[in-house]
Amino acid sequence: MMRARLAAPLLLALVSACSILPRAETPKIYTLPAAPGARPAAAVPVTWALRVAAPSAPRSLDNVRIAVVPDSNQITVYAGARWNDNTTKLFRDRLADAFRDSGRIAALSTDENNLGADFELGGSLAAFQTEYVSGKPEVVIRYDAVLASTRKHQIVGSRRFEVHEPVEGKDVPQVVDAFGRAMDKVSREVVGWTLEAGNAPR
Repeated sequence: MMRARLAAPLLLALVSACSILPRAETPKIYTLPAAPGARPAAAVPVTWALRVAAPSAPRSLDNVRIAVVPDSNQITVYAGARWNDNTTKLFRDRLADAFRDSGRIAALSTDENNLGADFELGGSLAAFQTEYVSGKPEVVIRYDAVLASTRKHQIVGSRRFEVHEPVEGKDVPQVVDAFGRAMDKVSREVVGWTLEAGNAPR
């Protein structure tokens, strides 16, 4: 009986303590928007196969958080918001979709499948974030692309792609929309350059 009397206040105290703990954050999950792909009717496929690899990136970017740089040399994230996958994988998959939409590369894969290919497109993602310029937010994507011949183990070409896309507002959904527009621009440029570099005489 004495043990029961001692246990009751202790249990009540534990229940009371649990009731005042902050509730776990339930973040909103966002996908990377994309403009509808329009495959050219007269697209002529290339004769080579391409593997698209996820780029390398610093830890501050290679995660599911949506990065923002409010001041110089200071990187933070939007509270309560997440991408539906790591940014490097989102980036890779959007590039692969852009190549599919072009209708030019029939033999296309990603490093997730690890299939054989004539060329591999990789590189590093130096920026995938919102930055504030004169108090106004803009999405910045900076990608250092490297196209390599997998058979000769040689670099075919390399190029930096950089896009700055204004955000039409400051709320997270508007930021996400700007990421989608910026990624559309980067994808088009990367596809065009890759096709040109892959078809160049050697």
